[in-house]
Amino acid sequence: MAQLKAESPAHFHRNTHKLEQLVLMGNVIITPPALKLLLRENIDTVFLRVDGRYLGRLASAEPKNVFLRRRQFALAEDSTFCLPVARSIVLGKMANMATVLNRISRTRKQGAAAAAAETIRKLARRSDGASDLEQLRGFEGAASATYFQSLGLGLNQNLGFTKRVRRPPTDPVNAVLSLLYTFLINRAYAAVRVAGLDPYPGVLHSLEYGRHSLPLDLVEEFRTLVADTLTLSLFNLGVLKEEDFYRLAAPQSIAPTSGVVADATIELACQDALGMMSVSAEEDVFDLPDQRLDEVEETPERAGKIAVRLHPAAFIRVIKAFEKKINTEFFHPQAEKKLTYGEALIFQARHYRQVIEGVAAHYQPLLLK
Repeated sequence: MAQLKAESPAHFHRNTHKLEQLVLMGNVIITPPALKLLLRENIDTVFLRVDGRYLGRLASAEPKNVFLRRRQFALAEDSTFCLPVARSIVLGKMANMATVLNRISRTRKQGAAAAAAETIRKLARRSDGASDLEQLRGFEGAASATYFQSLGLGLNQNLGFTKRVRRPPTDPVNAVLSLLYTFLINRAYAAVRVAGLDPYPGVLHSLEYGRHSLPLDLVEEFRTLVADTLTLSLFNLGVLKEEDFYRLAAPQSIAPTSGVVADATIELACQDALGMMSVSAEEDVFDLPDQRLDEVEETPERAGKIAVRLHPAAFIRVIKAFEKKINTEFFHPQAEKKLTYGEALIFQARHYRQVIEGVAAHYQPLLLK
């Protein structure tokens, strides 16, 4: 059991400006001085189970702008507002998925990936004319299913990944995707709070009891940018291998791995924005167009499915890789400067706030070229 202490308050205070979020996994105890420091400095502190499942977070003061929050809830019931913003989010997500599949097609000579990308582009055109949110969500679901059926073509080896399986993940790729999505959604939640927004009312994800819909909305365009491409790189560069995973029902069948992977390899996996599918290292892969943390308790087996998990050493590697990836800089066209992915999440949350307040006319998602 780990213990988080603030034995040197002066040292901690000097460095808290560098800390945006603290993620605690497993049995971690926070001492009263450390707890007071985290609350005073308004550091988003998240508690996860040892397997990465979300438990909760420290509750800091609620945003003071009650009028902004009231407007959020009012607009969440206004279809004339929700549909255009949700459409922009979905179109951004689809464009990013199609871009990745096109890279797989060009660099790996996979015609099926190009066909899937074209299917997604057709769905995007249909989404642009969606008459309501339910129809839009249907197009988004169809595009996601098409995307994940072909994403495995970007891997160097067959790891049993054929579609997205969430609860529980039944193969190594799904296990990593689920873990990275959990980390990413938590960062999106922190970005929403930094922007002074309420996390509950969204546009694409409807209001539901206990669901933070807004972070789920804002994370959609970042899933491909951060989690999916990082997953491809981690496997293609050998940072993760099949022996780094075990089936929950029989963990003794595979011995834990040593975790000896050079940090330089992890660094390389995080620097490649296209999952080891870059055509040119010099090209700018970001552009802006003109124009779901809803988890349930995981059981070892559900409907005959056996969960696949990472061994501890590999789990730590994924955490290190995510932190490096989220802190990787790129040129953000709308901000007109370099931002990290973590900073870009905050930028997009603030941009969404501008749309809520009427300062910006349209929501512009961040896109891969």
